[in-house]
Amino acid sequence: MNFINLMAPTGGAAGGAGGAAGGSSMIIMMVALFAIMYFMMIRPQKKKQKEEQAMRDNVQIGDEITTIGGIIGRVVTVKEDSLIIETGADRNKMKITKWAVSANNTANEKAEAERQAAKEAAEAAKKAKMEEAADASKAKRKKTKKKDDTFDS
Repeated sequence: MNFINLMAPTGGAAGGAGGAAGGSSMIIMMVALFAIMYFMMIRPQKKKQKEEQAMRDNVQIGDEITTIGGIIGRVVTVKEDSLIIETGADRNKMKITKWAVSANNTANEKAEAERQAAKEAAEAAKKAKMEEAADASKAKRKKTKKKDDTFDS
């Protein structure tokens, strides 16, 4: 059976048992399509919304944030559903709602610093392992050379 035969409606009197099979396959395809849409569109969007909500709930006093309007400021006060931020050199204060927070720049900088430190530690460990392997290789060559010298004499 190909896809076109499954999608085509069955004809009148000859479609008794075949019509029921075609209808059930159509339902299966609809369910499969919905499942694909759920896993490709809806689930990632919900995951992203949860991450954004967690970021907004974890905003602390002293964090530098960016709002959805592009305003950058430092958090002065945190309330249940709003924040007061300072912006600019003259420290203007603004009250914004938490849902207007687009990014927590301080948390992003900390996460980037941690990633960089982990990367440097991994590179240092790799370099140390390579040096250790090179030293072991040199020691092995020296042993082999000594054995060759003893056979020559």
